[in-house]
Amino acid sequence: MTRVVLAEDGVLLREGLAGVLARFGFEVVAAVGDAGALIDAVRTGETDLVVTDIRMPPGFSDEGLRAAVELRDRHPGLAVVVLSQYIQYEYASALLDSGGGRSVGYLLKDRVVDVADFVTALRTVVGGGTVVDHEVVRQLLRRPRDPLATLSAREREVLALVAEGHSNAAIARRLFVTEAAVVKHVGNILAKLGIPPTEDANRRVLAVLAYLRATV
Repeated sequence: MTRVVLAEDGVLLREGLAGVLARFGFEVVAAVGDAGALIDAVRTGETDLVVTDIRMPPGFSDEGLRAAVELRDRHPGLAVVVLSQYIQYEYASALLDSGGGRSVGYLLKDRVVDVADFVTALRTVVGGGTVVDHEVVRQLLRRPRDPLATLSAREREVLALVAEGHSNAAIARRLFVTEAAVVKHVGNILAKLGIPPTEDANRRVLAVLAYLRATV
């Protein structure tokens, strides 16, 4: 039986989805209403699939999607389906790129018109497949090319701190990771941004310039 953590701040919708999943043979091990509880539920229990909304407390912006990206970074084999009314560009690409693009889905609530098709999509994702609503694909393809799109959520976080002028040691303290982990992230960032070693320029400065051009 597939073990599911369900994250949805709307009580009626959350209970309704839990009932549908149980009816089709899924085991809902946790049904939560915010992103922090989602991360805690996956950390403390055995989970095969996460089904999450994007906009949840406390900010009702992109907390659910950011949590999904973080969980995929921590648990690459975890199947994740985002079920939302919105297309959130900043983290959508990061989610769909995570785990080699396997075991991930992005569905729009208003376009799910058949329960059986929805359940089939979930099972496809659990089986290692990818299911993305074609409207999500269409809108993502229309977005201008983002030079930071290849960076993971954690790498973007590290780069933002580099742009603020923090040293590797300071970044490590802020993110509660080792300095060696920060060095690895910075190396990955430079490689993904196509900034080769050079004697004439500071690579971190070039990375910061790329970040500022993409975000300011």
